Amino acid sequence: MELQCGVCLLRTWRKSDAGPIARHANDREVWLNLRDLFPHPYNTAHAVAYIRSVTAQTPTRSFVIVVADEPVGGIALRLGEDIERYSAEIGYWIGRAYWGRGIMTAAVGAVTAYAFASLGLLRVFALPFSDNAASVRVLEKAGYVREGLLRCSAIKAGRIHDQYLYAAVRPNASHDLAPAGESPAA
Repeated sequence: MELQCGVCLLRTWRKSDAGPIARHANDREVWLNLRDLFPHPYNTAHAVAYIRSVTAQTPTRSFVIVVADEPVGGIALRLGEDIERYSAEIGYWIGRAYWGRGIMTAAVGAVTAYAFASLGLLRVFALPFSDNAASVRVLEKAGYVREGLLRCSAIKAGRIHDQYLYAAVRPNASHDLAPAGESPAA
């Protein structure tokens, strides 16, 4: 599966992505704004394990970000469960050499549109650290709205962080609900 974004291509992961992704992911500055599930240092074995875990997902919920034929980052949706089954958390990262080029804004917009149109989701949200101005800009440019501040909600690298809650809601979501008992494509 591919999503064309103009400045980048989003596609399903391939085994051959492991080497290039490990090079971009093995950066403390990248890691500092991600969940601890994202290891540091990051090596090819980590990339291989991640690629193996997401290539079996149906429908696709994780995409590699490709710029000029090089895998340079990733973006994924973590689907909600139970009463939150029409929601997903979006997470993303890109190699430092590609920061500030509008690539992530395009990728977030494309995956959000995919989540609404192809997965039938009503809401996609993100929880950036409140001091991560670049991620906040990405979300705002991609049409997300800040809904709140979660004080002292995360610890990263031994430091307590506040997180913002940003979300995008499918247009006309309150008028376009699935019948009771149905769930989105999962």
